[in-house]
Amino acid sequence: MDPETLTALTSLPMPRVPITFVPATSGEILKLGHIICRVLEDGTHTDNRISSAEFTVPAGTSGPPAHWHEMHDETFLVTQGTIRFHAPDGKIVDAKTGDYVTVPVRAPHTFSNPFEVEAKFFNTYTPAFYINYFKILAEMSKTDGVMSKEKNLEVMAQFATMAAKPMLQEMSGKK
Repeated sequence: MDPETLTALTSLPMPRVPITFVPATSGEILKLGHIICRVLEDGTHTDNRISSAEFTVPAGTSGPPAHWHEMHDETFLVTQGTIRFHAPDGKIVDAKTGDYVTVPVRAPHTFSNPFEVEAKFFNTYTPAFYINYFKILAEMSKTDGVMSKEKNLEVMAQFATMAAKPMLQEMSGKK
């Protein structure tokens, strides 16, 4: 950094932007069928640069249909149990407590919890707009409490998220 830039930056007054605190017992709770999503940051405090949520996935749960995102990155930090991540060509990663998974733009994926114990993960999205996908799904599920593949795919399409058709066929046993 050149001396003039350094001088200019060091002479700026300290900003007074507040931090945000979300206690462990709060956050917006969304029911996505039997999966619980606790929204921790919806982008309101980050100019929509990042959002985050905690998911509780009951034992024996399949996740959303296999898909890929055209416009956002996701990260997953498993905080309890084991989450199975599915990728193309039958690749599986069983991420245990403390394991971290990054899903960049255009990486086909899905997750499940085929195990006998509940699992949880912390999830981030950048940009933040994707958190609205979960809010819409929760609203749609209020009518019947069911989270169908069709509902998921319908709402995904509104957020530049595409079905990973070869994976869907592979996972259903069809080629």
